[in-house]
Amino acid sequence: MRAIRVPAHGGPEVLEPAELDRPTPQSGELLVEVSAAGVNFIDTYQRSGLYSVPLPFTPGVEGAGTVREVGPDVTGFAPGDRIAWAMTPGGYAEQAVVPARNSVRVPDGVDDRTAAATMLQGMTAHFLVTSTHPIRPGETALVHAAAGGVGLLLTQLIKARGGNVIGTVSTDEKERLARAAGADEIIRYTDADVAEEVRDLTDGRGVDVVYDGVGEDTFDGSLASLRPRGTLALFGASSGPVPPVDPQRLNSGGSLFLTRPSLAHHMLDREELDRRAGEIFRAVRAGELDVRIGGSYPLEQAGRAHEDLEARRSTGKLLLLP
Repeated sequence: MRAIRVPAHGGPEVLEPAELDRPTPQSGELLVEVSAAGVNFIDTYQRSGLYSVPLPFTPGVEGAGTVREVGPDVTGFAPGDRIAWAMTPGGYAEQAVVPARNSVRVPDGVDDRTAAATMLQGMTAHFLVTSTHPIRPGETALVHAAAGGVGLLLTQLIKARGGNVIGTVSTDEKERLARAAGADEIIRYTDADVAEEVRDLTDGRGVDVVYDGVGEDTFDGSLASLRPRGTLALFGASSGPVPPVDPQRLNSGGSLFLTRPSLAHHMLDREELDRRAGEIFRAVRAGELDVRIGGSYPLEQAGRAHEDLEARRSTGKLLLLP
């Protein structure tokens, strides 16, 4: 089968097409023919070595496809089932072995590409607004990269819960997309001081929560944008990791809360995975959640997909189509 391999850490150029033997599912595993694989910043972190992964490896932690073979001790899945998964390596391939415990059925009315575009970023947006800082009606959130894959979904989910959104973007097209998703106010982070703009927009109060997947470039401004006892949910580091922080900054900023959540810790058991994925898929089927696929690439162009993602040339979700 065709797959992408990472033989050494580095830039997008280290993503190499390869021919590999078809994997065999072991106990508790499913062999899946991959219809679409999600491209995520975690893939770039693993490729670059920011996140340690043993070499060589096949990247891709999210996808959707059709079950072709069921390993021993698997219940609830059968050949022919359409499934989707997240937080499981090996998705940049024509076939992948996926633990049944990390897999969910794709419901009728949701195509494979939408399912692949929904799992990681959709469930991330879900846990951020329901668990990390549950949005209450009338609260105001600052959403960085509001036209990105998570940003567009976050904005829609915040609005559905009665919250207000201040989004940051860099271009006219990204502003249009963020406003279409429901953003109430937009800040061009390339042209303005984000914290000052937030204070102006909130009459000096600050926002209740900042959802920040950018990291190093936005961290200081995110802290300065919060109201007293506000929450900074730092869920990614697309601009680089945040340097060590003196906890006294949280005190001086107004008894602030800082958390670094990840999806893996919010799908710890079957009930939680099914609940989060199920609520996202129901919203998609009902037309309440629009999943924007901003770009699709053949498997061999994985390097280009990474380049577009890291250069912030993309909007919405990027997919590889084996």
